[in-house]
Amino acid sequence: MRVQSHRGSVPREVGAWMAVFDQATIGSVGGGHLEWQAIAQARALLAGKPAVGLMRYALGPSLGQCCGGEVFLEFERVSAQDTPGLQQYFQAQQAQWPPVALFGGGHVASALVQVLGCLPFQVRWLDSRDGIFPETLPANVCTEHSEPVQGAVAALAPRSRVLIMSFSHAEDLDVVAACLLRQRVRDDLPFIGLIGSRSKWASFSHRLTERGFTASELAQVICPIGVPGIAGKAPEVIAVAVAAQLLQSITVT
Repeated sequence: MRVQSHRGSVPREVGAWMAVFDQATIGSVGGGHLEWQAIAQARALLAGKPAVGLMRYALGPSLGQCCGGEVFLEFERVSAQDTPGLQQYFQAQQAQWPPVALFGGGHVASALVQVLGCLPFQVRWLDSRDGIFPETLPANVCTEHSEPVQGAVAALAPRSRVLIMSFSHAEDLDVVAACLLRQRVRDDLPFIGLIGSRSKWASFSHRLTERGFTASELAQVICPIGVPGIAGKAPEVIAVAVAAQLLQSITVT
C-alpha cells in the first residue's frame, strides 16, 4: 500500500510518501501519531477494508498533537504489476533532488557518501586517482575519474553544491579556482565548500588573490565547512556536520 502526504488545504503538492506492507514500512509521512494511524489504515486496506482514497487529518487534539494545520493522506493499493510505474515515479522524484559534486575520495568523503546516500541528493563523486572508489555505493551516488580533477567543474550540473576535500591542497586550490571562474561566467553554484582550517583558507585566499580573484568572489567559498558548534575530527562527525549544512543550503536557496 502506498501512502502519500499532500500539503496545503487544497491537496495538490506531494510532500512525502510511505510504502506499507504486512510486517514492514518504507519511507515516512511525518512520524508521530499521524503516521501510526496511517499505517493502521493502510494495513486495514490491505486486509480487505474498502478503499478510502484521500483522507484529511487535523494536526490537533484529535491526534494527540499540537502542531496545528492539516495534512491529506492518499492511500493507493499497489502490486507487482505496478512496479514499472512506481520506478518511473521514483526516478522522476529523484531527478528533482539537488546535485552535489564531491571532490576527493578520502576518509571524510567516504563517510560523507554514506550519509548523503540516505538523503535527497544526487551525488557525483570525483577523484583524480584510479581505484579509489569502493565497489558498493548508495543508489544516489555515481563516481567519476577526472585528470586533472578541476577539469570536471565546467561540466557540473547547474545548481550543484560543491564540496572540495581532495588528498592534495594543490588540487583543492585548483578546484576552488575552477569553481570561482565558473561563477564569474554562470553564477550557478549555490554552495562551494572547502574542507580545512581557517589558516588553510587564509593561505588559499592569498594565493587566489594573486590569481586575480576579488574579495567578493572569495566570499562565495565556505571554509571550514560543516555546521558550526559540532566538535570532533572523526570523519563520521565531520560528515554529519557537512550534510546538515547542505540541507540548510536547500532551505536557504
